[in-house]
Amino acid sequence: MIMIFLAPFELGSTRRCNAAFCCDPPPFSHLTVSGLSQACADAMFHSAHHIVISGSKFIDASPPSNGLKELLKYSMPDAFHDSSARYPPPKCHPSTRKDYIDEITKWALSAQGRVEPILWLYGPFGVGKSAIAQSCAMYLERVTILVATLFFSRANPNREDPNRVFTSIAYQIATKCQVFSEILDTRIQQDPAVFTKSLPKQFEELLVQPLKQVGSATREFWLEGGTIIIDGLDECKGAAAQHAIVDIIAISVRDRTTPFRWFITSRSEANIFRTMKSSAVSAVSSHLELPVSREIDYQILLYLTDEFTKIREFHQLLPSWPSEDHLALLVAHAAGLFIYAATIIRFINDENSFGPEDQLRIVLKYVMTVSAKAGEANPLAEMDSLYILIVERIPPNLRLTVKRILFIHSLGSYFQGPITIASILNISVDQFRRCCTFIQSVMELRGETLNTMSMHFYHTSFLDFMKDPKRSKEFCIRGDFLIEYRRELLEWLHEILRTFL
Repeated sequence: MIMIFLAPFELGSTRRCNAAFCCDPPPFSHLTVSGLSQACADAMFHSAHHIVISGSKFIDASPPSNGLKELLKYSMPDAFHDSSARYPPPKCHPSTRKDYIDEITKWALSAQGRVEPILWLYGPFGVGKSAIAQSCAMYLERVTILVATLFFSRANPNREDPNRVFTSIAYQIATKCQVFSEILDTRIQQDPAVFTKSLPKQFEELLVQPLKQVGSATREFWLEGGTIIIDGLDECKGAAAQHAIVDIIAISVRDRTTPFRWFITSRSEANIFRTMKSSAVSAVSSHLELPVSREIDYQILLYLTDEFTKIREFHQLLPSWPSEDHLALLVAHAAGLFIYAATIIRFINDENSFGPEDQLRIVLKYVMTVSAKAGEANPLAEMDSLYILIVERIPPNLRLTVKRILFIHSLGSYFQGPITIASILNISVDQFRRCCTFIQSVMELRGETLNTMSMHFYHTSFLDFMKDPKRSKEFCIRGDFLIEYRRELLEWLHEILRTFL
């Protein structure tokens, strides 16, 4: 449908029809068309001649094309920076991580040729890489140079598929660039199997070739040097795929087949580290480390102070709550990890508790009796102590069921919803929900209905913790737990297989 807004006058005697914009035969025999494509003019003013329309705005309100609809099906919209599945997304508290955000946005805004086209931010879990990436995405979107975003999460099967990386990027570009959208739509309709091709082939056919057809002359200004953000590359499924994605991007940057800048974040895992440090990739990239550091204690204090203020005002608590000593203790035990502070706040703000004052007392009692080993260099110790506190708060009669829920969830995308998990465990959905309330400091149930509801973890480190017997000990959902319940596991698998036969 083509919608027309006319100024300063309107065509007289107009009417609407279901198929398109319609009007009675125009009474203006002397007008000529200007500012429209010939195809558009022919369609809208068939048999009319000598028409002039000035000061007008023409909006194409045609329904989405079939090609782009298919592209969306093979994309990961849950991984976009503005997705409802991530809302509210992790982002930096005002006045925190400004040094990193400033450096990254300055890189994104620098003139072509003055910086390397790939920027890799790396560091251990919990230091705030995703929050920095989200804050940068929001800023770059405001200044209109954000091309696309992907926030991986292996805890969410809709956000870990390597085969949907370049489809997702292509889709986001198509929603911003009409010419690119039309070219891409045609290519997809000509070859619907493009989504099943290898990653290099997808990159070539969904990005390189359509961009070449768009041409630099007609390309929107934000495409030239626009930024694509890929967060949590280590949570993309498969080490080989992680390497391939970086390699494909590096080759494109080197050969200048795409005009973008790529901001990538990940943990500094061995396979990614080797890939990023290889000569081919390092030649076109710069690296930025985000370490665990006690130098950001003041930023964590700022975050905790503001969050406690919100809790205090909502619950009408005394202005002196919490004390400065208690805040200092929490900052010390965060040990440079923002995730620790964020998890503490969720725990204290748990609506299913006896209130924030009681929750804070529990935390303080725990952190004063449990601390990291002397000289411990591994920051996991403090985080693990917090996770232990959370699972110890689960009533003893429900711990086994919670462990089973977490184990089944960890099996894969089929085992996400409450109905499926409750059915396997032979419990009611209400029982399932009750069990989940005891771990809502680390996860939440998302979805408007039971059929669409699924478990979403705030950070994958909790499931990592639960799978490691050295860290979670008797709460582990691997090792002895699996041996003890192998018969029930086989019964579950048998029941599942029977449903497919």
